Amino acid sequence: MAILFDIWKSMPSLVTILYFLTVVFIAILIILENRNPVKTISWILVLVLLPFAGIVFYLFFGQEYRKNKMYSRKGLKDLEKLRKLTLEQLDNLPDNQFQIGGRLYSKRHLMNLLLSNSNAILTNNNEIMILRNGDETFPEIFRAIEQATHHVHLEYYIVEDDKIGNYLRELLIQKAREGVEVRFIYDDVGSWELKRKWLKTMSDAGVKVDCFMRVRYPMLTSKVNYRNHRKILVVDGDTAFVGGLNFADRYQDGVRGIGPWRDTHLKVIGGGATALQIIFMADWYFVSKEILKGDNYFKPFEVGNGKLVQMVASGPDSDWESIGQAYFAAIASATDYVYISTPYLMPTADIVTALKTSALGGIDVRIIVPGLSDAITPKWGTNSYIEELLEAGVKIYFYKAGFTHSKVIIVDGVFSSVGTANLDFRSLETNFEVNAMIYDEETAGILTSHFLDDQDKSEMVVLDEWIKRPRLNKIKESFARILSPML
Repeated sequence: MAILFDIWKSMPSLVTILYFLTVVFIAILIILENRNPVKTISWILVLVLLPFAGIVFYLFFGQEYRKNKMYSRKGLKDLEKLRKLTLEQLDNLPDNQFQIGGRLYSKRHLMNLLLSNSNAILTNNNEIMILRNGDETFPEIFRAIEQATHHVHLEYYIVEDDKIGNYLRELLIQKAREGVEVRFIYDDVGSWELKRKWLKTMSDAGVKVDCFMRVRYPMLTSKVNYRNHRKILVVDGDTAFVGGLNFADRYQDGVRGIGPWRDTHLKVIGGGATALQIIFMADWYFVSKEILKGDNYFKPFEVGNGKLVQMVASGPDSDWESIGQAYFAAIASATDYVYISTPYLMPTADIVTALKTSALGGIDVRIIVPGLSDAITPKWGTNSYIEELLEAGVKIYFYKAGFTHSKVIIVDGVFSSVGTANLDFRSLETNFEVNAMIYDEETAGILTSHFLDDQDKSEMVVLDEWIKRPRLNKIKESFARILSPML
């Protein structure tokens, strides 16, 4: 009994020693991964400041899947063959000279970058319609689905069991019963509240429904951290949509206590739709192991006189942080102005440097973020970056006419980006995202007009007043900033 009592008395110290050794071991692993120093320090602080919970957070949220290649699709030979074929199609087309001159020529390095880091094919036969808010986006989307004759492919982060979501479900069921092929990918975390019965009504009607990376036990799997944040719709292979809106009533009606929902979406007809189809096909293979082939799905690429567009996908399955690199290159190479609208501003260190360097160099850098946010901790994280950006001359605006969810960048009136990626760690390093990169003065002009209209509905943050905010706010912001790589 005395021996057992001695063992019992020694248990607390043994637990402490084991915990200390575990923390040291994990910290060494994090350091050896050669991550961004900001993320390395953040994770080590989490381990130290959150006993036991910090280890759990790291195991579920901290592992680097891009380096581990867990989601690599390089083994899918058909996909690689298709990508190679599309490039050969462009090379073999007669008189395949895109005539990239004038101001567009100054952005050719972005085109080359995105072709190299993500196989983002440059197409110039595109028609683009900029859709502002749910009032313009949902009718256009539903009209395109109604007109489908061969297939409808959807991939969305959030679909909810409400008015908008149910209208979509009934429309997809109707098209499936008409003989149209309907494939639907939803994210298991983003659409967590969808009931099996709700989904079964679609599959029973012939809609092929699949879940992206199912999470059966959210607290017991790291899959919960790597989410498909893409919003893609492709109809009959030649018409596609991409942007910030999901299928839920709040994207149409706004948020209670905050106001109307401000967002930006795109409708694309042409080669950009084929490029989005390739991205969808890769994700569909990932969830279903079905490979789609043929001209009914992938319209042949053609040279035209339309808008120049590259569709860029990034995520744990890609070798490079493609969208993040594009943001950095676009901001750092600006010669006139950079206008950014983002719901969450928690940029990586290199993008912070690009923003500050451009502003200090005399570039007009403006960023619109929500005055009131739908997520409090990311809002604190956003606020933690404002002071240093203001000091460098970046102009920050708080949107006051509701909640702005647009993910838009406009540079020099020539280049613009619209898509699903926020200007934060999660979008640029962790989530599966997709953006349309557009090289066109008319499109940039329309988006600039929308940006300036939003700016008129915003309040400019003044540095002298901002630094006087309550000390408690600064403390909250500092802790949120530590967590920003994980938010």
